[in-house]
Amino acid sequence: MLNLKKGEKMVFNYNKLKGKITEKYGTQHLFAQAIGWSDRTLSLKLNNVVPWNQKDILKAKSLLNIEDSEIVPLFFLLLSSKG
Repeated sequence: MLNLKKGEKMVFNYNKLKGKITEKYGTQHLFAQAIGWSDRTLSLKLNNVVPWNQKDILKAKSLLNIEDSEIVPLFFLLLSSKG
């Protein structure tokens, strides 16, 4: 169980997800277009500024052709806790 102190937030490591995006689409820009986002929106999500919601994850799962078993390592790999 995570014990976050007040003001701390979970920071996720999206390196594997970035790799999967590049593998499938070549660039983050092309993936952003495919998912219907601006480059800025994708960047904010990949840099832990804006969280991924369930709908985002399911749409990305479909576009990237990933298995259910890949969701946790791609979207929920905890990097650290920061304030």
